[in-house]
Formats: sequence, C-alpha cells, structure tokens
Amino acid sequence: MKMEYETLKLERIEDHLLLVTLNRPDAANALNTQMGYDFRDMWSHLYMDQEDLRCVVVTGSGERIFCAGGDLKERNNMTDETWQKQHALFEQAMLAMTDCPIPIIAAVNGAAVAGGLEFVLGADFAYAASHAKFALTEVTLGIMPGAMGTQNLPRAVGVRRAKEIILTGKMFTAQEALEWGVLNRICTDGKLMEETLETARAICNNAPISTRQAKKSINVSTQIDLKNGYAFEIEAYNRMVTTEDRLEGVRAFNEKRKAQFKGH
Repeated sequence: MKMEYETLKLERIEDHLLLVTLNRPDAANALNTQMGYDFRDMWSHLYMDQEDLRCVVVTGSGERIFCAGGDLKERNNMTDETWQKQHALFEQAMLAMTDCPIPIIAAVNGAAVAGGLEFVLGADFAYAASHAKFALTEVTLGIMPGAMGTQNLPRAVGVRRAKEIILTGKMFTAQEALEWGVLNRICTDGKLMEETLETARAICNNAPISTRQAKKSINVSTQIDLKNGYAFEIEAYNRMVTTEDRLEGVRAFNEKRKAQFKGH
C-alpha cells in the first residue's frame, strides 16, 4: 500500500490499525484537487486490498480544524468546466470511501465545515473534541452540499433537522452534534485520539470478516426494505459459517481465552 501522499499522512500504528491525517495545516486541512486525488487513490486501494487492516481512523492535523471543506482559494475564479471536473474527482473519492469495506472512524479534532462535515458523515461513526464545531455552509456560497451531505445527514439526524442545518448554513456545537446523531461521543479534553484508538482497537480485536460483513449489511439496511435487507443479512452471515475465525471464536469462548482471529 502507498504510504506517502502529498496531502495525507498515513501511519500504520499497529498491525491492523491505520491512522490517516488530513495534512494541510496551513490551509485549514481544506480539500484541494490534490487531496481529492490522494483520497480517491487511498480508498480505492483499500477496496481492492485491505492488507489485513481492520480499522481506519481519520483525523486532521493540528488542534483547531478537522477540515474547512473545499479550498476556496484554489476555487476562486475557477471556470465552470474546471469546477465540475474537480467536483467529479471529489465525487469519486467519496464513493470510494463509501465502498471501503474496512470500518472507518472520524476523530474530529476541530471545526468540520462543508465538505469537512460531509467527510465526517461519510465515516461509519465519529468521535470529537469538545471544542469541535460543525456546519454545512454551502448555501451561503451559492452552492449546496455535493459530497453526499444531503444523503448522509438526513440518515444521521432525520429529515427535518437536516433541512434546518443545510438550509440555514449555521454552525452548531459538538454537544448539539452528539444530541442530534452526527457524533457518537464527545471525548474528554485532550483524550480524543486515546479514546478513538481504544475503540478502534476493540474493532481490530474482532473477527475482520465479521466486522466487514456486518458493516456491509448495516449499510444495505438504509437502501432497501426490511425483508430484502434481512435476506442480505443472511447471505452476509453465511459467509462466516465456513471460516476458521468462526471456529476459533467459539473455541476461545469455551477455553476462556482471547480469540486470535486471522481473517480466514
């Protein structure tokens, strides 16, 4: 797997755990064209080859901003054609992230605005520092959310709350984000990464085929009706019956020891 990117810092901090840092601190970790290429490449690779990774944690460099959204300095005076080509790149990157089979946790270290919040919503779930703030500000700029914001936000907070957030473009706090369903946890001050990595390690300790199949089945639940969703769940479930990990999990339980899952 490629570990060197211009706008991303990748650290395989443990055998099964990858930490990805949005690494444009001088530009508020804003999404420029190069970051679009970098994210598309990284997520696409992880779709094809998970390299025994079991969880990915994504955060921003620094302590003030997770991601300020699209880089408006780069976008200033862009032609219509250039803007649409860049956005098509962002679309591919978001779709590749959505298709990534590995569980993804966003560790929101500061403000997540516009595309930054859409990125948080694209993760499987999110933790944040207490000072983090959130907004989808696109309508204040003459555009609208275009990185799955109008799709993922209503699924997280409900349609009426999503309309309020998107149509006003107003900022909201980490506490509101927690209460509304954008966040799973506000972490103790100074312990965002510690608490996020603790949860990531819990995922990494579980059977990787199980977590990936469960993630896939949960995602499908928002797309189709209950009966067909359950049929998909059973298909996903049956994938594990013949695995060595299933045998190891039951064996370890009966032997009162920690299971050693291999992903087979």
